[in-house]
Amino acid sequence: MSEKIRYTDEPLGSLKVVPDFLPRPEDLVFRAEGVKVTIALSKRSVEFFKSEARKHHTQYQRMIRRLLDAYAEHHSRSLTPRSTRRRAKSARVA
Repeated sequence: MSEKIRYTDEPLGSLKVVPDFLPRPEDLVFRAEGVKVTIALSKRSVEFFKSEARKHHTQYQRMIRRLLDAYAEHHSRSLTPRSTRRRAKSARVA
């Protein structure tokens, strides 16, 4: 067992006041606007996400949401006027 700490009334020396650098609690809460949807997923997919969520101590729905957000972000950035024009042209040919 460690010894008990004895505090004394000694001078602390030169002190410097540090400005408040921590964000406000409201700034720490990141909540994107959500839309509730009903979706049917394969049992295999849901079991995979549940298993991975348990390993990483998180919620499987949150993992699915982040995956979909990343997919949408990736593919929305890659759309250029040229690529959309090509898709529209190939759709008309079919």
